[in-house]
Amino acid sequence: MSSSSTGATQPLLDAAAAKQQIDAKWDDDIVHRLTEYIRIPAKSPAFDPDWAKHGYIEQVVTNAAAWVEAQKVPGLKLEIVQAEGRTPLIFFEVASTKPGATKTALMYGHLDKQPEFTGWHEGLGPWTPKYDADGKLWGRGAADDGYAVYAATTALLELSRQKMPHPRIVGIIEACEESGSPDLLPYIDMLRPRLGDVGLVVCLDSGAGSYDQLWLTTNLRGMASGTLRVEVLTQGVHSGDASGMVPGSFRILRRVLDRLEDSATGRLLPAVLHCDIPAERRAQAEVTAKALGDALFDAYPWAHYPQGGNEQTVLSPCTSGTEALLARTWQPTLTITGAEGLPALKDAGNVLRPYTSLKLSLRLPPLVDGAVAMREVKRVLEADPPYQAKVTFDCHDSATGWNAPAMQPWFTEALEVASQAFFNAPCGYIGQGGTIPLMGQLSEGFPTSQMMVCGVLGPGSNAHGPNEFLHVPYAKKLTACVAEVIARMP
Repeated sequence: MSSSSTGATQPLLDAAAAKQQIDAKWDDDIVHRLTEYIRIPAKSPAFDPDWAKHGYIEQVVTNAAAWVEAQKVPGLKLEIVQAEGRTPLIFFEVASTKPGATKTALMYGHLDKQPEFTGWHEGLGPWTPKYDADGKLWGRGAADDGYAVYAATTALLELSRQKMPHPRIVGIIEACEESGSPDLLPYIDMLRPRLGDVGLVVCLDSGAGSYDQLWLTTNLRGMASGTLRVEVLTQGVHSGDASGMVPGSFRILRRVLDRLEDSATGRLLPAVLHCDIPAERRAQAEVTAKALGDALFDAYPWAHYPQGGNEQTVLSPCTSGTEALLARTWQPTLTITGAEGLPALKDAGNVLRPYTSLKLSLRLPPLVDGAVAMREVKRVLEADPPYQAKVTFDCHDSATGWNAPAMQPWFTEALEVASQAFFNAPCGYIGQGGTIPLMGQLSEGFPTSQMMVCGVLGPGSNAHGPNEFLHVPYAKKLTACVAEVIARMP
């Protein structure tokens, strides 16, 4: 193995043996467990208000907990914690086997899922697992984030099998992450005396720039969401009779949105939604853009490829890889994710509709306070409504993003050694546009902790949308990398 830029040369684990054992565990056991997991529609509470009655979340939590206990990791103690009215949470702990180690490694994942969505290819479906010859396991939730508890436990198994000393380890597997983790902070407060002095967080709920190397997430955007509603009439009226005198709710809504977003460029206008991009993150984006090349743009299912051009220069507003990476991780954005008041095309008559409602989803730069942003968005949208129409913005939730703390030398070395050992490539650094509320919470509680935020959501994996898949070959190598990094924790 070639020497890394940090001077590290050898992994602590027997890499060949770890690869053989971890691959076998995935092939003989985990893929089957995740296949069964995909079949269970354990939608997050935000998408299934009757989740407790349906019992799907309880089922996936119970199944995962039983599997973890069946692995007989030496010293592992597990319990399912559930407060009244909240989703269940798996908590496990393993005592330290490393003399003198005082820090705790915290492992995180979640088991709740996004809803079905439409557009699945023939033969695929959200609750219909399919494992293909390329090692892709199709279906909802395995990649986001059902695999995490199985990968984390398998990494602990390998440390034990190789008799590798490790620090104290705790695990938190929640069941409401896709709803913004409303139950997580109360559980963290409840469990805080048992967490210990957390020196490393291993969060397996993020993405990868490619499937060719280990990727560390350096920052995550925050989010804010709500429903914007414009009401003009108490009931629909004949459009021939009223239009011209009665303004359309959709036109008013467009005017109101123009206060928030420049529709020509997509730039959000309120200054409070923006922040300065740290120089280190810009430099990392330049390196990552060179490493990914055109694959950065090819990762998306573009609808149109114009002749004589390509999707990068024509369909994306970004003109370079670096600009694209920063746009999807450090710029605020607005996405319309749902609508009401608009009938289906086949049902649309000549009616001036009484109202239009849109669900707004904003992604916020890592250093922007989510609550402050939400208040400003509400003020901007509701102020001085055109024609004195009834304009309301109902805030749903918000979360502040996260920017990783400075990396300690041991952590930088551990990531590089792990990536070289199991991918034969250097570790990559990339920001992600999604939100993991836990990271901000943990950074506040443990400001000096090292954050191994990583995951299997690489190109094409399409979490939250149709045709989601787990790239099993990458998941196997990531499992081994987690074991190596924990082994190197002081």
